Amino acid sequence: MIIDTHAHLNMDEFNDDLDQVLERAFEQGVKGILVIGMDEPSNLKAIRLAKAHDMLYATAGVHPGFVDHATTDHLKALLSENKVVAIGECGLDFYWQTDNKDIQIKVFKEQIELAAQTGLPLVIHTRNSFQEAYDCLLPYQGKVTGVFHCFSSDVTDAKKAIDLGFKIGLDGPVTYKNSQILQKLIQEIDLSHLLVETDSPYMTPVPYRGKRNEPSYVTHVVKKIAEIKAMTVHEVATVTTQNAIDLFKLGGLKG
Repeated sequence: MIIDTHAHLNMDEFNDDLDQVLERAFEQGVKGILVIGMDEPSNLKAIRLAKAHDMLYATAGVHPGFVDHATTDHLKALLSENKVVAIGECGLDFYWQTDNKDIQIKVFKEQIELAAQTGLPLVIHTRNSFQEAYDCLLPYQGKVTGVFHCFSSDVTDAKKAIDLGFKIGLDGPVTYKNSQILQKLIQEIDLSHLLVETDSPYMTPVPYRGKRNEPSYVTHVVKKIAEIKAMTVHEVATVTTQNAIDLFKLGGLKG
C-alpha cells in the first residue's frame, strides 16, 4: 500500500477524468491520497472531493503564491471537517516573488499558530526560502509537526527540518538525471523520516516526464528510493505509508 501525500486533484486538469485517475491509482496500490488546498476555493473543493471518495483526504491552507488576494480568515471553520488532516499548502516562495516577503511570512506564521492550536500537521512549501521558513518554525519546535513538501534543499537542511519534528516529502524530481543532491539526501536520511508524493499534476517522474502527473505515478518515486537505498519496493512502501498514517492520523488505514 502507498499513500500519495500531496496531489492537486482539485485542479481543473482532473475535471474530466478524476474517476479514472483514482481507479488507476488504486490499481497501483495507492490506497490514500491527500488533496491539497491552496486558497479558499481550492480548499473547499478538496474537502468536497474527500467527502465524495473514501480514499481521499483534504488539507486546507493558504499557499504563498496566493497571499496577495487570500487570507487565513476562513481556515479555522474548515479545519474541524473530519476529512481535513493538515494545514497547507503553506510556506514561503521567494523564487517567484520577493516584493511581498512580509505578507508571505505573516500568512505563514498565522498558519503555524493554527497548527499549534489545533494539533494538525503543516504541509510546507519552500522555494528559495528554506532558512526563512525554518526561522519561522523554530520558536514552535515541539509544538508543531508536518512535512516539508517537494523537498529541494540539501542533506544539511533536511536534518534541520527533521530536528524540528518534520518529515521530508519526495516527488518526481528524485527520478531525474540531475537529482544528485536529492539522491544523496535519500542515501543519508533514514526512511522513517520520508514521505512519498506526486504534486500532481506537476513534477511528473521519469518515464512520464512531460505528461500530466497523477497519483498512480507515485510508484516510480517509491521505486527510485528503493533503488538508491538498496531496499525492496515493499519495504519503502510499507514504511512511508506508516509514516503518512502516523503524521496525518489517517483513521482506518493500516500500513
